[in-house]
Amino acid sequence: MKKIAVVFASASLMALAACGEKPANETANASNAVVENVVENAVNAADNAANAANEAANAANVAGNAANAM
Repeated sequence: MKKIAVVFASASLMALAACGEKPANETANASNAVVENVVENAVNAADNAANAANEAANAANVAGNAANAM
């Protein structure tokens, strides 16, 4: 959904540029905010994936420790 927002924001800016008008600061700021949110979400997704991998490794270690204790 956010990709669609980026596309629409970009299209709006291009349409204004094609008309020879300068985009308002609010429009540019909103577009930048969308891009920043997409980047932040990508970073968060990478962090979540790393955390999930760490949790899986920890679970494997617990299972290995349990097997060694028997």
